[in-house]
Amino acid sequence: MGELRPAPSGADKIILKGIGGFYYVETPDGVLECRAKGIFRRMGVTPLAGDLVELEESHGDHVISEIYRRINSLKRPPVANVSSLFLVVSAADPAPNRQVVDRMTAVAAACGIDPVLLLTKTDLAPADEFARDYRLAGYRVIDLGAEGSGPVLELMQGGISVFEGNTGVGKSTFINSICPGLQLKTGEISRKLGRGRHTTRAVELYPFEGGYIADTPGFSSLEEDRAYSFQPKELENCFPEFRPYLGSCFFSGCSHRVEKGCAVLEALREGRIVPSRHRSYCEMYEQARQSAGNYK
Repeated sequence: MGELRPAPSGADKIILKGIGGFYYVETPDGVLECRAKGIFRRMGVTPLAGDLVELEESHGDHVISEIYRRINSLKRPPVANVSSLFLVVSAADPAPNRQVVDRMTAVAAACGIDPVLLLTKTDLAPADEFARDYRLAGYRVIDLGAEGSGPVLELMQGGISVFEGNTGVGKSTFINSICPGLQLKTGEISRKLGRGRHTTRAVELYPFEGGYIADTPGFSSLEEDRAYSFQPKELENCFPEFRPYLGSCFFSGCSHRVEKGCAVLEALREGRIVPSRHRSYCEMYEQARQSAGNYK
C-alpha cells in the first residue's frame, strides 16, 4: 500500500458509503457522489467508509483526490478510523459461537481496536457464564437486557462506532432502538438454515451523537476466516489475557500450547485463563501455522 499523509487539523470530508465504484462523501456543502482517482488503485488503496478525504472537480464531477492516513481499518466490515467496535452476541437464537467470538476479538486486537461485547436476548437464555468468561479475558461486556443502552451511548460519543455480529443476533434491531430514524431492516431468523438472512448490503455511516454510527453486513464464520490472515506469532498479542505472561515462559519462542515452563499454560491451570479461550487460540495458531507453511 502506498503512503498516506496524516489528516490535517480540521479535515471535514468523510466517506459515508461506497458502492459500485461510487463514494458518497459528507462535506460542509452536503453529501456528494464521487469517483476516486485511479492513483489509489495503483497504490493498492481502496477507499473505505470512514476515510477522511479531499475532493476536487474534474469535468464537472467530484473526485476523491486524497485519502488521509487511517488510525485503523477493518477488512470485514470494510471501514476505517473506528473509535468504538461493538461485537453483538445473542444469548440464544442463535446461541453464542465462542470460536467465532474469539476470532472476532482477535481480529479487532490485530487491528489495534479494543472491542466491547454486547449481549442480546438474555431474556431467552442465561448468559452469566459467557459474560464472566469474557470479562475475565479482559473485555467489557454489556448485557443490553439488564443494563440498557445507556453505557453504549456513552461510549459512542463522537468518532465512528461500528457494530459487528453474526446474522440474527439483533444488531440492526438494537441500532434501530437507539436511532429509530435509520429504519434499518431487521429480517427474520431462518429456522430451516439456523441463521439469519442477510438484510444489510453495504457498510454505511450515519451521523449520530456528534459522530457516526455504522451498520455493517452480516457475516458467516467462513467469510470471517477469509477476511484476516494471522501470522502464528502475532496471535499471542491478540488474546489480552495472555499479555501479562508473555516474556515469562522458559523458552523464548514458546507457542503457549504444549511447552514446559510456559507461563500462559500455568495461568490456564490456575484458572486465570478460560479453557475455551485457550482452545480457540490453539486452533487459530494451528490454522495460521499451516497457512504460513513450515512454522513452529
